[in-house]
Amino acid sequence: MRIGEIIGKVTLSTWHPSLKGGSYRMVVPLTLENLKGTSDEREESFVIYDEFGAGNGTIVAIAEGPEASAPFHPEQKPIDGSNAAILDEIRVGSGQ
Repeated sequence: MRIGEIIGKVTLSTWHPSLKGGSYRMVVPLTLENLKGTSDEREESFVIYDEFGAGNGTIVAIAEGPEASAPFHPEQKPIDGSNAAILDEIRVGSGQ
């Protein structure tokens, strides 16, 4: 699981029936340096499925691979990444 920031919405002309109720969002993963505020460099963005209604600028937990669709079991969704949680606060310690 990774932490990321929502940076946009993806609009589709046709949806798979199992995806009703959610939307696709563009997310950019955040590194430890991003979270500490010591770097503005960002990783490559990608698309995740979101059922929580996260908007631009929202910080989220990202599930990827088989774990992305596991919460919907036994229903199957054609997704490779999903919003697992909206994060209200992140505290980054010194690691000591």
